[in-house]
Parts: sequence; structure tokens; C-alpha cells
Amino acid sequence: MSRIAVVGCGAVGRSVVDLAGDHGHDVVAVADSQGAAVDPAGLETRAVLERKAADGAVGDAAPADALAAPYDVLVEATPTTLGDAEPGFSHVARALSRDRHVVLANKGPVAERYGDVRELEAASRGSVLFEATVGGAIPVLGTIDDYGPERITAARGVLNGTANFVLTRMAAEGLDYEHVLAEAQDMGVAEADPSFDVEGTDAALKCVILANVLACGEREFTLDDATVEGITRVPGSALDLAAEDGRTVRLVGEATADEVRVGPRLVPDTSPLAVSGTRNVVQVETAHADGIDLSGRGAGGPETATAVLADVGRLPPLD
Repeated sequence: MSRIAVVGCGAVGRSVVDLAGDHGHDVVAVADSQGAAVDPAGLETRAVLERKAADGAVGDAAPADALAAPYDVLVEATPTTLGDAEPGFSHVARALSRDRHVVLANKGPVAERYGDVRELEAASRGSVLFEATVGGAIPVLGTIDDYGPERITAARGVLNGTANFVLTRMAAEGLDYEHVLAEAQDMGVAEADPSFDVEGTDAALKCVILANVLACGEREFTLDDATVEGITRVPGSALDLAAEDGRTVRLVGEATADEVRVGPRLVPDTSPLAVSGTRNVVQVETAHADGIDLSGRGAGGPETATAVLADVGRLPPLD
């Protein structure tokens, strides 16, 4: 059993709070942008979530109080930010300075400041795990770790559900991009501002993280090192032509120890990369065991929280 502090109370953070007890953990602190709830003996999580739903804030304490709570594992679930990856990076640094573990749902610290995170981790008794940052519930990083990143030659996949939904609908219904995007927004599949997804940024961040892992410390990648093209310029006619040849178009991200690339790619209809709807898929190429295909839900509160809590369960006791 671990004592968990959760910083960030969006869909993922709320799901971690909701599911932590089922995994045998106590939530001792929860913080959102408005406040915090802290109880070293363990919070009544249902009451915290009900207050969040009713009032928009989890509690009356200051958000900083959650970072000072007596936790074993900090779950960092604030929104991903680019550049300096703040405030997520500072939250990671604070926890490691206290010799506490960190589990990330926030991509920023390991996509934009991977070297800094690893340096802080090396000086701490705590560890940093981040399975949820790449493929939601899909165990991509766990698989790479099991084989050894030095034995993985590449990872590629469809890593954004919104972009994949749009391309799937364009192909199936013969509709243009703008029409399908509006439909996706009405359904809640796409955000009001979908640029992070449809321009390829989200998939690129995930591939940057994969490249950092595969590089084994020999090189550090950030988003600036990625070659990125989104789906906004993919015409419906391209999907029609692809279908005539038994192929389709998918937004595919590729990561190796040397480069990161994201863009629309023609793939055979029979390829695992032709996954439909909002599902994600990752192909891990190994040096001696060919390729491994991993598919599942790459986003969603409960799905991503499941990956977070699996990471919490992997961490060794600190005391």
C-alpha cells in the first residue's frame, strides 16, 4: 500500500483518486488549481470528488499543501505544457527533493526536460515512472523495459485518438476534414481547440518520450527535435485513392534513438496500423524478436488512471 498525493484534478486525476482504493492505496492529498484537500490518515475520496463536482474545487487548503503532505508517491496529472514544462517539472523536483516517488500522467517533464528529470532522479531515493504519458492504458514503456531499451530498434504507431477518429470517418463516409472535425467536436471526441491533436503535437510528444527512452541517455530529445506534420491538409480525395489500392491514411509517429517523425502515412488496410476510431496502436521493433503490436485505449480518464496506478504498484517501498 502506498500513500498517494494527486496534483491535477482533470479527468485523469479524478479517476486516479476514484480508483486508488481499488488498487490498495490511500489518497492523502489532492490538489487542483483552486485548492487542496489533505489528510495524512487518508481522504474520504468520494467526498472530495463530490465537492469537486459541486464547487469546482477539491478543498480549502492551499494547492502547495498537497506537495508538502506525507505521501510516498506524487501523481503529477496537471495539463501538459511545453518549453519549461511548468508547473509539472517543479512538482517533480519538489517530490524528488523529499526522496519521494513520482508517477507522471503529464507528458511535459519527460518530453521537454528529460535530462533534468533523470538528473534529479539520480540524486534522490525516489524514482520516476511515466507509462501513462505514451499510450494511456497500453503498456508500451513496460514492454520496452522488459526487453531492454537497448534491444529496441524503433517504435511506431497511431498515438492520437482524435486524429485517428477523424481519418477513420473521412475514409468511411467520404466526408471532408472540416465536416468530420465538427462532428468529432459535437461528440466530445475533439476539443474545442483541437490543434494539439490534429496538428500532430500530442503524437509527437509521445514519440519524443519514446525516443528519450530508446536513446538510453546518449541523446536527449524535445519537441523541437521532431519533424511533425498533422492531418489538417489531408484531403478526402487522398483517402478515396488510397482505398482503391487497399490502403488508408493514418497519422503515424515513429521514434528511434536517432530521430522522431510524425505525419500522415499510407498504410495497408490489413496493417495493424490501420486501427480504427479512437483506438491507438504501437509497434515495437526488437533486435532479435521481430515486431510486437500493442493496441488499446490510448486516452480516457479511467484508462490512463489504470496505467498510473500500475506504475504506483511497481514502485519499491521507501521506508
